[in-house]
Amino acid sequence: MPFRVGLTGGIASGKSTAAERFAELGAEVIDADRIARELVEPGTPLLERIRRSFGETFFDAEGRLDRRRLREHIFAHPEERARLEAILHPAILKEMERRAAASRAPYVVLVIPLLVEKGLQERVDRVAVVDLPEADQIERLRARDGTDPEQARRILASQAGRAQRLAAADDLLDNSGSRQALRQAVDALHRRYLELANR
Repeated sequence: MPFRVGLTGGIASGKSTAAERFAELGAEVIDADRIARELVEPGTPLLERIRRSFGETFFDAEGRLDRRRLREHIFAHPEERARLEAILHPAILKEMERRAAASRAPYVVLVIPLLVEKGLQERVDRVAVVDLPEADQIERLRARDGTDPEQARRILASQAGRAQRLAAADDLLDNSGSRQALRQAVDALHRRYLELANR
C-alpha cells in the first residue's frame, strides 16, 4: 500500500487548488467528490438507489441527479443527509481504497471533505488540512456557487468546525493568502511526503 495523505478542509477552502498542485507534482490524487459523481452517472446502481429513496424531484429531464437541489435539501433536513450518506459513503470509500491500492505513484492524496467528521484519520498516514477563516469560506462559496449567506452558514455548520479540523491536522496549508502562496506551500509538503514515503 502506498503512503497515503488525507487532504481535507471546509467547503470552498481551496482543497481543489491544493489537490491540483499535488497532481502536477506527481502524486496520485483520488477525490471523493469526483468518485461520487462517477458513481451516480445515469444507469448506475447507486443512482437507482437514490431515485428509489428520494424520488424524481431531484432528477433533471435527462435523468441526471440535480446535485445542487439535492444538496440544498439535505442541508435543510439533516436526517435526509444521513440517509443519502448511508447510500453513498460505503461505495465511495471502497472505490477510493481500490484505486489507492492499485497506485504506482510515489504517494497518494485522498481528497476527503468529511475526513474529520467521519473519523477516517486511521485510513491515512498523514492528515493535511487546507485552512481558511470561516468568513472567507462564506465569501468564496457565494462567489463560486451563488450560495446565499444563510445557506452558506448552514453548510459550514454541518461540517467539522475549524478548530476540530486543525486539531486533527498533521500538516497545515494556510489558504488565507494568494493562490500562488498555497501552491508553494503544497510544494514544500510534497518534498516532505516524498521523504516519508521513501522511509
